[in-house]
Amino acid sequence: MHAEADRAIWDDVRLANPHGQPDKAQRVRAMFDAIAPTYELVNRVLSLGRDASWRKRAVEWAEIRPEDNVLDLACGTGDFARAFAAARPRSVVGCDFAEGMLCLAAQRGSERLRWARADALALPFPDRSFSVVSCAFGVRNFSSLATGIGEAARVLKPGGRIVILEFSVPRSRLLGSLYLFYFHRVLPRLAAWISGDRTGAYSYLPQSVTSFVDAVGMTQTLKSAGFEDIHHRRLTIGIVTVYLARRRG
Repeated sequence: MHAEADRAIWDDVRLANPHGQPDKAQRVRAMFDAIAPTYELVNRVLSLGRDASWRKRAVEWAEIRPEDNVLDLACGTGDFARAFAAARPRSVVGCDFAEGMLCLAAQRGSERLRWARADALALPFPDRSFSVVSCAFGVRNFSSLATGIGEAARVLKPGGRIVILEFSVPRSRLLGSLYLFYFHRVLPRLAAWISGDRTGAYSYLPQSVTSFVDAVGMTQTLKSAGFEDIHHRRLTIGIVTVYLARRRG
């Protein structure tokens, strides 16, 4: 892990098209293993503490019931999974393919939480195993968005809900310009300084957001995977979007 932390995983050439890299999955895994120790600290600082409220609001909109079984994809250090556990469903499983992140998540568990090392594009769970599938700031890192959303649909029961939390760009031209200046010019330097990261993780972040599908593209992907009642809600001047949908059936 220390070797990865000292090696540039994302350089200018690859950052020009982060979602088109044939080895994107391997690079994302190595990146998250490298930044795992400082991941939560950087999130808190750069979001001014708003990241916790984003997750809380998304959980509220998911309308968790006592009989729900929740699967949190790309769970990282487990913040979203723990937010779901606080809503007291029957169970919560957090899965991630980055061992460094998952090890930190497992250090703070509860009776409702279990952890699994798994790739969101090839989940080791039977069809119709869960009533809720969630993902916070993770679908953007899938090497294939369509495959990942398709796997989420496969493991959901008919009528099950998907909750996706992802970064977005404000619609306002003025706010959008200010945000993009911060996102591309300030955030990478500040985050790298706080974390000591040399992998390029925090240069990848803004590039992966601004080159990712917008709400129209995400809605179409969800629809194609068999979801309906698709809605999205923007938070904090539009820098974060929550997507909610139900599996047909």
